[in-house]
Amino acid sequence: MEEAKKAKVYRMSRILIVEDESIIRTALRRLLERNSYAVDDAGSVDEATRQFNLNEYNLIISDLRLPGAPGTDLINLAKAVPVVIMTSYASMRSAVDAMKMGAVDYIAKPFDHDEVLDTIANIIKLRGAEDKSTQTTSETAAPPSTNQMVGTCKPMQDLFRRIHKVARTDATVLIQGESGTGKELAARAIHQQSARADAPMVSVNCASIPETLIESELFGHEKGAFTGADSARSGLIEAADGGTLFLDEIGELPLEAQARLLRFLQENEIRRVGAVKSTHVDVRLVAATHRNLKALAKTGEFREDLYYRLYVMELQMPPLRERGEDIIVIAQQFLQKSCDKLGSRLLKFSHDACQTMIRYNWPGNVRELQNAIERAVILADDHTITTDLLGLDIEPGSLAALESNFASGNSLVAETGENASERRPEQNLSLDDYFQRFVLENQDNMSETALAKKLGVSRKCLWERRQKLGIPRKPK
Repeated sequence: MEEAKKAKVYRMSRILIVEDESIIRTALRRLLERNSYAVDDAGSVDEATRQFNLNEYNLIISDLRLPGAPGTDLINLAKAVPVVIMTSYASMRSAVDAMKMGAVDYIAKPFDHDEVLDTIANIIKLRGAEDKSTQTTSETAAPPSTNQMVGTCKPMQDLFRRIHKVARTDATVLIQGESGTGKELAARAIHQQSARADAPMVSVNCASIPETLIESELFGHEKGAFTGADSARSGLIEAADGGTLFLDEIGELPLEAQARLLRFLQENEIRRVGAVKSTHVDVRLVAATHRNLKALAKTGEFREDLYYRLYVMELQMPPLRERGEDIIVIAQQFLQKSCDKLGSRLLKFSHDACQTMIRYNWPGNVRELQNAIERAVILADDHTITTDLLGLDIEPGSLAALESNFASGNSLVAETGENASERRPEQNLSLDDYFQRFVLENQDNMSETALAKKLGVSRKCLWERRQKLGIPRKPK
């Protein structure tokens, strides 16, 4: 009976652990064996290559720092077998370097059991393990890691700490940041870490609902409240009762809906369109916008009292271009997800592609990165994603180059003969400040083409930066 059970285990997915600390090695082995994996282990790269045939495994998990050769040597020795690198939180930069060398993922020590199992299950599924019935149930029970925020840079670590603090309260949260930076992921993290995690989280994109329907969608309506209201209907705020309401692009709400929303925040009550009585609701509000609500409040486009009611706790999402080598970690996750979605073999990024992704300006942020990688997976003919396959609009005079010049203290633009004196950035002004000042001072006398040429960017880049900074074009 025991022999039959053992034979069954060894028909399962096989994993090799390479770890010199016996306590960690034993704990990880027991975790995997409890979840129906067949496991071998070794204390060094040399021991692993002498005792085992690396190509017989579905996955190798190795510590980064080992006696003798480092764990990254297994990436080339194992050839087609995926390698996951283990490292401490204090050595996350080394984990990023390992992924550049071809590691498919990393595990941070001390490791979380569920995260380890999810990572392993996703990798083995992607590699086409023959007996899918032997994979852990956590593969379907937990969301994939690509739906979680990741980041080791200081802005992201600060963000994670603030999310953890604010999640334990019921305070209203305003998430600000450029389009595509992952504001909804931050909202979900707040909800999942809160006491409301078992209740629903309802997400609403205020910009996608017609202005005539927004109040009905949010607050519901009674039968006969307006033409076409054939029956009573509860709104999205009621649907979130007990949980969290996420209002994305809240700056697009019309003023009438803003007044209703303010009452909801003040009284914890809503009144359906056409109703006489109010209904009490218990809903935590998280809002997000890429617009400057304070500036909109000053111009009367957004209610000032609502702005201050929302501004209890602010979270700022850093743009992708400021996240350094986090970009590679995120790209690896998107690559794994795209390969899985498209049924492709597991690919890897070339060194040049990694460097390009780090240097690129990413005006579309994480969303642009995801689309670029999915496009590259579709077009790839071999196992490597090159820079060309990413299809990024990189120009010698791009805004990324301007930012590099700005950081080194060079002038923002080449001056005209009339402004021959060199204009250096002042320490208290940002690149965006200087960009905005130059455009506003010169757009009355220069065409868009001339402005873009003088700034050293394409018309497309000029338009994107106008959108980001809210700089209107001159009236024709």
